[in-house]
Amino acid sequence: MGNTELIVFIIYLVFMLGIGVYFFLKGRGSGEKEYFLGGRQMGPWVSALSAGASDMSAWVLMGLPASIYAAGIGQAWIAIGLAIGYALSWIFEAPRLRRFSIAANDSITLPQYLTNRFKSSSKVLQILCAVIFLVAYTIYAASSVKACGTLFNTVIGIDPTVAMYIAAAIIVGYTFLGGFSAVCWTDFFQGLLMLGALLIAPIFALGMINTAPGHMTMEQLSAENPDYWNMFADWKSIVSGLTWGLGYFGMPHIIIRFMSVRSDKDLKKSAKIGITWNILIIAFSVAAGCIGHLFLGHVEDSSTVFIQMVRAIFPAVISGILLSAILAASMSTADSQLLCASSAFASDVYKPVIRKNKTTDKEMFWAGRIVVLIIAVIAVLVASDPNSKSIMGLVENAWGIFGAAFGPAILLSLFWKRFTFKGAVAGIFVGAAVDICWLAFIGLGIYELLPGFVAGLIAAVVVTLIDKEPSKEVQDLYDLATSNSID
Repeated sequence: MGNTELIVFIIYLVFMLGIGVYFFLKGRGSGEKEYFLGGRQMGPWVSALSAGASDMSAWVLMGLPASIYAAGIGQAWIAIGLAIGYALSWIFEAPRLRRFSIAANDSITLPQYLTNRFKSSSKVLQILCAVIFLVAYTIYAASSVKACGTLFNTVIGIDPTVAMYIAAAIIVGYTFLGGFSAVCWTDFFQGLLMLGALLIAPIFALGMINTAPGHMTMEQLSAENPDYWNMFADWKSIVSGLTWGLGYFGMPHIIIRFMSVRSDKDLKKSAKIGITWNILIIAFSVAAGCIGHLFLGHVEDSSTVFIQMVRAIFPAVISGILLSAILAASMSTADSQLLCASSAFASDVYKPVIRKNKTTDKEMFWAGRIVVLIIAVIAVLVASDPNSKSIMGLVENAWGIFGAAFGPAILLSLFWKRFTFKGAVAGIFVGAAVDICWLAFIGLGIYELLPGFVAGLIAAVVVTLIDKEPSKEVQDLYDLATSNSID
């Protein structure tokens, strides 16, 4: 069975690399806007599923089901918080961010947008953002690489560290070659695969529970854990779960998709597609954890619930296709993270700071590609460390840093005309610092994203009010972006 599944995995990985080669050949000679933002020509389906797939890494197939399996339905508040946050980001944040990024000198990266939004010549904000990107994306990418190692080790018996290096090489390969377009199109196909796998596996398992060798009843599960089916057992789980939704407002590799959409009309279509996809994915992820516990009974490693459930139900060819969804989830997030980190370094640090705008596009591309390679190697080292956190734990930490650092600053830049450059710098710095300090020294059972987001918001507002009002030129940019003259 393992050999058949391995063949399916190889075919899938070759297909992903083929997409990278296609866009490499198609895009030779194009500029940085094409490589890092797809020329702002992404259609609604590709934009929506790419945003969703880059969001839902392996944690949606392994991390969240593992949490539900181990702790019960109370962990579903994470899914509820994510669904609410994702919908709000598409409805309120996406249209404005697309228009503002165009008005702000056609910005192609998030740090570039935040600097251009205030007509600032200072590189402080771009460098600060790039540093946060490099740290957080290394942690985030480690979770995706770790999931690939667990998958290959469980299914085929390959050493997990070797599997991590193979997966990282594939991801780096098509990100190197095709840039943003390759990432978006691979994410599109991977998003479809993830949705299909999560729809099929729990439904089949539910219908076969009574015939499964180690199955349990709901009563037996309740006897072991009286609060397993109680969503309101712990108020801290409710607060922390809902807090996850705040992360969407500052998640660079997701919201950059908003900037790449072809038109406002396409953006509305993308929102409907993306929100529907998101709700289905996370709802069936929760179902996979609950049904998987009933279907399998007790398993040694809860992160393998989805893997074991699929392999117990389907023949090798089908299970290979469905388990490729874990590769899809891992790779679709890792490639977006690597591209975001490389674009932040190349466009926002290397080109304007190190080379003083004297670099060629080719030189800048290679600077970005080297960053992709470095982050990938460090991510593998982090993931292969026996003392590293679980898949869900790594995602949780990176998600918290991004949401706390960038969420308040981006929202204020889109909805507050009085907001200033110094306020943005203060909000980003304080948000990230409080998030990290809360995680390291305080905790109290509350997800660090909440205090980090609140602190960043307060710092941004207070510093802005102390600071002098933005110039007329900056206020005119705000008026232009909020008018209907940009499509």
